[in-house]
Amino acid sequence: MSDSDLLYEVKANTAWITINKEARRNALSVEMMDLFYKYLDMAAIDDQVRVVCLTAVGEKAFCSGADLASGMESGDQMAGAKKYAGLLKKMAVFSKPIVARINGHCMAGGMGLMLSCDLVYAREEVKFGTPEVKVGLFPMMIGSLIFRNTSRKKALEMILTAQTISAKEADQMGLITRACSDENFERTVNETLLNIASRAPLAVSVGRQALAAVEYRNLDDSLDYLCDQLRVLARTEDAIEGMTAFIEKREPVWKGR
Repeated sequence: MSDSDLLYEVKANTAWITINKEARRNALSVEMMDLFYKYLDMAAIDDQVRVVCLTAVGEKAFCSGADLASGMESGDQMAGAKKYAGLLKKMAVFSKPIVARINGHCMAGGMGLMLSCDLVYAREEVKFGTPEVKVGLFPMMIGSLIFRNTSRKKALEMILTAQTISAKEADQMGLITRACSDENFERTVNETLLNIASRAPLAVSVGRQALAAVEYRNLDDSLDYLCDQLRVLARTEDAIEGMTAFIEKREPVWKGR
């Protein structure tokens, strides 16, 4: 494995993390997940980065899950599972929005990566699935994310039968944001990234983390916490600038503070 298996590039206020292992259907190794951690940390502290886009090379596979051959060779399959669970946790509370550009089939562990993103856009030709039961395994960590995005009955049908679903079906189930035609796919992704990057970065960051923090709290606690976070945001330079710009009918100049 080399750093070229996972690429990192910042352009137009977007950090692009690209899985570059097409010969192995963009399967994840433990070493690649270490790079994921590294690149997310880089994006988090880079003030030029407003949003992260996760994608992959080629059009055959976005990510086919864990590199089973790599796991067997290392002799410690659980090391990869623990690293993967940690990566999903990190993505869930990340300080900046993460958009998934699903250009190829998304299976097994790829489903977990996709579901950990805030927004997911997929080509209509893409298939999604959890085929783990075919090899004597089960989508354990992925299952917790699937149940948070769609109904239990729909999720279990996909998991227990190991049948793939189309991007349109995934859209209807709520697993992805939108299934896009080939002619609209790139435009939709790029417009979304530019749109997010143009918004108040501090507000987006604080808001994303605040919503993650209250996801499993009761309503009273959630409202109290979010009210406190709004008070903090309202006192920032960006909030004052945003409201002033609105009154003055001009575009705001964000400083991220």
